[in-house]
Amino acid sequence: MSYIFFFLAGVPNKKKSSGDFTFFFFFRTYGKKKDQCPRTSRSHSKLYYREVSFFGRWEILWSERPTKLNASQARQFKPCIKQINFPTNLIRLEVNSSLLDYYTELDAVVLHGVKDKPVLSLKTSLIDMNDIDDDAYEEKDGCGMDNLNKKFSSAVLREGPNNGYFDKLPYELIQLILNHLTLPDLCRLAQTCKLLSQHCCDPLQYIHLNLQPYWAKLDDTSLEFLQSRCTLVQWLNLSWTGNRGFISVAGFSRFLKVCGSELVRLELSCSHFLNETCLEVISEMCPNLQALNLSSCDKLPPQAFNHIAKLCSLKRLVLYRTKVEQTALLSILNFCSELQHLSLGSCVMIEDYDVIASMIGAKCKKLQTLDLWRCKNITENGIAELASGCPLLEELDLGWCPTLQSSTGCFTRLARQLPHLQKLFLTANRSVCDTDIEELACNCTRLQQLDILATCQVFSSHLRIMLPLCLALFLVLCIY
Repeated sequence: MSYIFFFLAGVPNKKKSSGDFTFFFFFRTYGKKKDQCPRTSRSHSKLYYREVSFFGRWEILWSERPTKLNASQARQFKPCIKQINFPTNLIRLEVNSSLLDYYTELDAVVLHGVKDKPVLSLKTSLIDMNDIDDDAYEEKDGCGMDNLNKKFSSAVLREGPNNGYFDKLPYELIQLILNHLTLPDLCRLAQTCKLLSQHCCDPLQYIHLNLQPYWAKLDDTSLEFLQSRCTLVQWLNLSWTGNRGFISVAGFSRFLKVCGSELVRLELSCSHFLNETCLEVISEMCPNLQALNLSSCDKLPPQAFNHIAKLCSLKRLVLYRTKVEQTALLSILNFCSELQHLSLGSCVMIEDYDVIASMIGAKCKKLQTLDLWRCKNITENGIAELASGCPLLEELDLGWCPTLQSSTGCFTRLARQLPHLQKLFLTANRSVCDTDIEELACNCTRLQQLDILATCQVFSSHLRIMLPLCLALFLVLCIY
């Protein structure tokens, strides 16, 4: 998401209007772009409230699959939210933009309530039959984690009836069938008989483990019970988890010490429990790590990023919206020469992006995708180093880089020296002109996506020149 989200709460002031306003909460992707860009999207739209207490609980107030709307005007959306019986001061929204035809904008979120209603005591324990029903419904959706730890810890199973012919199936076939189950379903199935318990606890079922859907209730105890089953895990997603003290540094470290040896990909986006110790443990316990996502981990101290330089096998690194500093990043680029995908968007602590671009061009010869969104001080000199040193670049995001000017020839140089370019984002660069489009059409014949939003110096006649030359081109974003 881009722009300023601090205006999200308040009185709507741009309703029924459209355009490029900083008063909006503006999403960076829409529709199928989520599959084409290094961003993530959820399968549901959800609304959460959290109880006010240190060890509080999350409640889903509303959740629904997205539906397609034909209306092009702004609208007010009012979901029927579930009533809660505890006070809260924290709200979380998950938005699905997969069915949108264009970028969407949120003007405001308005909460309605009763001011004079007495606030319930935080120590009051209220039990409502509706809450019990909702919890049961939540478990049916595969997101109930209240009983997950108990189910994992069930060590003794009763002797069940004969399994018939089911246990005569090949071991691999049963594993393949169970591979389609969600994590809570595996926990339930493990309690039915010893045979299925053996299959459900097999580490081969946890090669790819996505714990992000359970972020609201995942804690140290959950990780402890998962340890014995995750000794072979290669792909682990802990994004959004562990906030508000649910996962401790010690709990995370214990888990990685047991399960990190085979880890190849680790997703930790928006995991604000991370600190320098966590990154040190990752660098020591995950020698085979090839992909690390620390997107929006803006509470990590700058010195913590020095440990990433020890992960010499890294091929994909996402540092979007982090506090990584120039010295640490130079060290990472120097030792992680196998990098193929790098995201440095909105890293405001970097002093000189030209120096970073020079190091990327010198060390990262295999680089294929590079995100430099909102890099405020990169110039044509840095672009020249990138273009000459990274000839394999296929995707480049230079959106909102105000110091890049077409008159310096930087975009022409990109077009001539990056023949493999498939996606180029020059969003909000008002200097892009027809000459740049002609160079792209002649030299980047593999181009699939081009974003030149907010430029007024490119005419449709020059864009049409690209069509017979760039046969793979299917998306051009521009404004006239």
